Amino acid sequence: MGVRLKTAPASVIEVYVDPTRRDARMRQFTERAREAGVRLIEVDVVRLARLAGSHGHQGVAAKVEAVAQVHSLDDLLEQLEADGVANPLLLVLDGITDPHNLGACLRVADGAGAHAVIAPKDHAAGINATVAKVASGAAETVPYFMVTNLARTLGELKERNIWIIGTSDDAPQTLYQADLTGAVALVLGAEGAGMRQLTRKTCDALISIPMQGAVESLNVSVASGVCLYEALRQRQAQSVATATSASDPTHRAQ
Repeated sequence: MGVRLKTAPASVIEVYVDPTRRDARMRQFTERAREAGVRLIEVDVVRLARLAGSHGHQGVAAKVEAVAQVHSLDDLLEQLEADGVANPLLLVLDGITDPHNLGACLRVADGAGAHAVIAPKDHAAGINATVAKVASGAAETVPYFMVTNLARTLGELKERNIWIIGTSDDAPQTLYQADLTGAVALVLGAEGAGMRQLTRKTCDALISIPMQGAVESLNVSVASGVCLYEALRQRQAQSVATATSASDPTHRAQ
């Protein structure tokens, strides 16, 4: 709910709150709602549970309008190009069927600024109440596309000059040796099983996450976070270097 107030406050019609909850987090939330001009209605926990569909409402429920979503991956990529985004960052999940993992992946994708998450229709979890809850609002902010043929979709991304980088324990180079500053789609498979063979063959390059301890692999949402934030780190470092170079008079004189 907090994410919707931040990203699309006009879509929030009214918010129902439990008046007995007076902690700091609730006070901050209600203040944000008032600043957005949202009508606040105090109701008891029984009505809140009925409105939310369960007792896991944390003292808040809301009536909202639907927010317009991008309908296809092509539409999104064309919109990014129109907006001047030269190097999109995409997360591809191959074989992730656990809704908790999907929700966590959407959350880290939002945090790292990924432009979309892509998954195959026949080997993936869809958006449901569990995914939305774990995602903490990111299910509304990060476009999630379920495609009929993942290998074909990756091929179409290549045609748009998006580099397809898969993760694998036996990859010849590590995440930290890869250049993630360009247009990139990071592909992760399920923990243990990894990517399917056809997906792996479609990748332009394979990278591994260095593992220093006793465990052999990371949960896919953790691995997604590691990879996406390394891409973010590289991109921010490049932006700083470019800005510094542009402002350096000795550089311009050369």
